Order: sequence, then C-alpha cells, then structure tokens
Amino acid sequence: MPDFSADILEDLFSTEVLEQLLRDHTTGRNILWATYDYESLGEGFRYADEMRPECITGSHGRVVMPRVLKTKERQTDRSKDMAEVFTPSWVCNAQNNLVDEAWFGRKDVFNTEQGDNSHHWMPTTGKIQFPQGKTWRDYVRATRMEMTCGEAPYLVSRYDTTTGEPIPIRERIGLLDRKLRVVGENTETTGEWLEWAQVAYKNIYGFEWQGDSLLLAREALLMSFVDYYQEKFGKSPLEKSVKYIAYIVSWNIWQMDGLKGVVPDSCRNGVKETVQTLFGEEEHTAWCAGCQQNDIRRHNGKYCLIRDWANDKKKMRFIDLMAHYK
Repeated sequence: MPDFSADILEDLFSTEVLEQLLRDHTTGRNILWATYDYESLGEGFRYADEMRPECITGSHGRVVMPRVLKTKERQTDRSKDMAEVFTPSWVCNAQNNLVDEAWFGRKDVFNTEQGDNSHHWMPTTGKIQFPQGKTWRDYVRATRMEMTCGEAPYLVSRYDTTTGEPIPIRERIGLLDRKLRVVGENTETTGEWLEWAQVAYKNIYGFEWQGDSLLLAREALLMSFVDYYQEKFGKSPLEKSVKYIAYIVSWNIWQMDGLKGVVPDSCRNGVKETVQTLFGEEEHTAWCAGCQQNDIRRHNGKYCLIRDWANDKKKMRFIDLMAHYK
C-alpha cells in the first residue's frame, strides 16, 4: 500500500457516497458534529451543526482526522471531555479472539497471539475450518456490535491505532475483517463475493456520540470493502456496489447517546413549548421524564432507528432490542 494513509480524504468519495456517509436515518438529516473541537472554524462547525460535505472537503479536507494523527494535546482533551480512549490494536485482537473462541469452541482461529510481550500476532494459514453444525455462512450472518465505537477499531483494522501504520489485509483483526476473510475464502465470482460481503456488513453494528469519530468509523468500514475487493479480484468495485455498502454502513453505524438510546442532546429539558388543549393553545415547559428518572424508555428525545435487514429491512428503535429494559 504505497499511498496508504490512516487519514481518508473525503474528496476521494463521490458526492452520492459522501452524502450517504453523512446521513442520519433517524432524523432524516445529516449527523451532528456533537463536539466542540471545531467551533473555532466558525459557522457550520458548531456542536449542534449538521456535518456538511463542504465542511470536510476541499480546503477543509484535513479537518477530520483519526485520533492517532491528532496532537497529543487534542487527544488528552478528548479523553477528559468525552472519555475517548485509545485502544491498541493488540487489545482489540485479544478481545475479538475471545469472541471467536466462544463461537468456534477453540482458540487461535484467525491468528495466534505472540507470547513475547511484543503485542504482535501471527495470522493462521490455510482456510478457516468450521465446527460441526456450523458453516461459514452462519459465521458471516452472526451479529456483532461495537458499543461507543469511536473509529471502530474492533470492527476494522486498516491501520495500527498506536502508530497509524497500515496493517496488511491478511493480518487484520477486526470483527468485520474476519467475516470478509471468510467470505473471500469461500466464494469465487464477484457476484457471490458481493452477495456475502453485503450480508457481512448487514450483521455488523456500532454506535458513537461524536460526529467526527462516527464519520471516521463509517469511512473505515467502507474503505475496507474496497480493500478486500481489490485484494480478491485485482480491480476496484463498481460505484454502485460502493454506494450500497455506504448505505448499509450509514444505517448500521449510527449516532446515539448510548445511555439514553436517543440522538445526542435531543431530549427537551426546560424548553418552552406551545401545546394545543381543549381550551386553546397553552405554553408549558417541557421536561424529560427519562432524564429525571434515569428511565431509558421515558425520554422525550428522538429514539434512534436501525434496520432489521433479515426481517424485510424493517425499521425499529434500537432500545426495543434491549431485553433488559422490557
């Protein structure tokens, strides 16, 4: 990868793809910045502003960049302000290996962690073998999620999170990386590969509060699709295929306050509202019962929607999947 950079320039994407990467399907608008880091740049970069293509392309093409490329001061500020943490790739790998160990019933399925305290791993050789009663298709369909995903290092690992150096495809350790490896090992034609790559993407989820990190996560997932396609077939995928993956990613990697299940800061507290009553219009002050009572099902904010791809692509509230709160 001679031209590899951890920072994916938004100018590389077509207008349609970039618009999709910025889409918030819950609000029908764009994702929000939801961070104060860029307010010095003026209008369009404020905390509550939607992220617009013109704010991240052209002369603003270097505005949004991965954490590893930010200054140490900015990294520290984000850790203090939003509890943003820097998870090394070797930690992501170790924890993802535990997930697969439970699914496969054995260790060292995709790689072997080195025991020399060097925080390295060695990818397994040969085709992944599946346990009795399970197939590669079952693995691709298995649902995986990274909560408060940031730049999604548990899902895809295009570069080392501590150095920004590229990780070769064979050595990548993300949950989606593993699915795409399996797809590549078990398909031959572009049509079959695309079909199962789409299934892999439809079964990978993640949510994040800050808009810049969310965009970086979406971009990393989309570029991983391009990487694996090029590795498999020696050419770039068609634009229509890239657009569809961007559409899936824009649904499955979404912006949310993870403690409330709503769009960040969408709850109304102390807000004057005019309501229609039997006696005409009356003004009252809105307060969110969910915020006051710490009840995830009583917020007056906008609850986030996701797609149930296996069930006729039905839209549903994310919190309705949380059995603990039923």
